[in-house]
Amino acid sequence: MTMSRSAIEERLRGTFQRVCVTGGAGFIGSHLVDGLRRAGSMVVVLDDLSTGRLENLAHHADGVELVEGSIEDATVREDAVAGCDLVIHLASRVSVAESLAEPERYHRVVAEGTRDMLESAVAAGAGRLVLAGSCSVYGDAPPPIAETATPAPGSPYADAKLVAESHCRSFAEAGRIATICPRFFNVYGPRQRADSPYSGVIAIFAALAARGETPVIFGDGLQTRDFIHVEDVVRGLMLAAMATDTGAGEAVNFGTGRGTDLVELAGLLCSTPPRFEAARDGEVRHSFADAGLAAALLGFEAEIDLPTGLASLGHRRES
Repeated sequence: MTMSRSAIEERLRGTFQRVCVTGGAGFIGSHLVDGLRRAGSMVVVLDDLSTGRLENLAHHADGVELVEGSIEDATVREDAVAGCDLVIHLASRVSVAESLAEPERYHRVVAEGTRDMLESAVAAGAGRLVLAGSCSVYGDAPPPIAETATPAPGSPYADAKLVAESHCRSFAEAGRIATICPRFFNVYGPRQRADSPYSGVIAIFAALAARGETPVIFGDGLQTRDFIHVEDVVRGLMLAAMATDTGAGEAVNFGTGRGTDLVELAGLLCSTPPRFEAARDGEVRHSFADAGLAAALLGFEAEIDLPTGLASLGHRRES
């Protein structure tokens, strides 16, 4: 049976005194900061605030230090990781569509940025780095998708994420630092931004629903995604940080193991029927996880089902 949030936080207490969270002012990162503070860890947030928001951290009176800047800046990285025994690297560009327009930027920030964070973590004496990976590396692999599926990145974003994982494995194999690479499926929840065309579909649909507007679906809407709540992802990240029998750069799926198509999702959130537009380049047809390895290696299983998770947004359609 998977551990509750409170049990995981109690187990984490005293394990890591000081943790660097890159991207810690963002959607996932700020929820992780909340969990780490509940567990008693001091947290250093490294964030350039390009998509992160200070308001996501404003409720922390103490125990959280912000280092504002880019992971591409060596001095900023060194300041952020100084004295940290754990680094959780979430900072990234995150859009398949945007990466098609800016492939060099994605390689520089996502792939080279991860290598640079590894170097800085090693120099600071950190013992472990947890990398936020992505299910996009699987491409159109048939679901349920296990970690043994042959990677087939279909975009510069996915390719850069795969290279980032390879850096983690190389550093671990050289004995420089323990690493693990959770591959996130489609994460959603409170604080997810909806003000960009590259935002997550649930955040966009929820914002439209709140305004009574029509959701837009690219393609026929029968494409499936594995939607996992951010609180489940935070639980998984904490377990990954504490999993001392891992550390060789293992890729581990963070998903629910269930696929939901976008027409169904729109029906759960929105009172008006969706409008359909042409499918976007580089996006996969079906994607949901085989979550067995996370359960076996980390004792992690997603607990929050989609209707419950949507209710946490405050925009779920009333039946």
